[in-house]
Amino acid sequence: MPDPFAAARPFASRLTRRLRVWRARRVNHGDVVGDIDPATVSPDSIVTFQCNLCGSRNSKPLSLLSRETPSCGQCGSTVRFRAMAHLVVREMIGREMALPELPPFRDVAGLGLSDTGPYASALASKFAYENTWYDTPPQLDITNVPPERFGRYDFVIASDVFEHVAPPVSRAFENARKLLKPGGKLIFTVPFSLDADTVEHFPDLHDWTMAERDGTWRLTNTTAAGERQTFDNLTFHGGPGTTLEMRLFSRAGLEREFARAGFVRVHVAAEPYLPFGIHWPDPFSVPMVAYAPKD
Repeated sequence: MPDPFAAARPFASRLTRRLRVWRARRVNHGDVVGDIDPATVSPDSIVTFQCNLCGSRNSKPLSLLSRETPSCGQCGSTVRFRAMAHLVVREMIGREMALPELPPFRDVAGLGLSDTGPYASALASKFAYENTWYDTPPQLDITNVPPERFGRYDFVIASDVFEHVAPPVSRAFENARKLLKPGGKLIFTVPFSLDADTVEHFPDLHDWTMAERDGTWRLTNTTAAGERQTFDNLTFHGGPGTTLEMRLFSRAGLEREFARAGFVRVHVAAEPYLPFGIHWPDPFSVPMVAYAPKD
């Protein structure tokens, strides 16, 4: 007689192994035991953690461990910065180690898209990693990637970049996948909502300019059909007139973009890791890892 539980046993075995690993790595990091569910801890509790970028020890209330708040007293890293490096190490090496303690892996090739200093320099010290910029050398426009770069990288990092890419943003997802070797990983963040669809602020953007007048920034666009458009309520990241927000992604919309671009799987990396001060109090705008096909 067929075993009705045969299909479920491999999953149960993997889950048991993961639980054993989880219990084995629980270590005391001060007032709060690391690698636990922060929902079981008071927001006022002090979390003592190691910054996985610079290696320093820090103590902060759990409530201050948020996405964009600097919380490392030495390098100024935020939860997002530490999460980027944590995901790279976990996905590439299969271990959870702070970068100062990691031996070099020069055979692992990585590419950054405008990565910020605290984790860009730390990653460059351990991997064959190159950071690039849209407007200064070394330059890389993710919507127009030179073919010689395709298939060269084990990982690509795009942290809070794709919300600024001019439409159609699908080009950026497709090129990110093409940059990766078979089985490579895209370590990715953007601000996103839990709505059903992504909201494009300028869906017909074609021939456009942006200028400031009387303290107000205005975008003027001529569509491909010749229609004139003007937009006044602009959102910038980094201050007025700097980096324009083109869209607000939704999680569902992101998952569709990854699938259309040829990624075979997406992991929403909302899990906390308090030993490195990584905590996501909200279910939106968390990191994601997209996996390229292995062949």
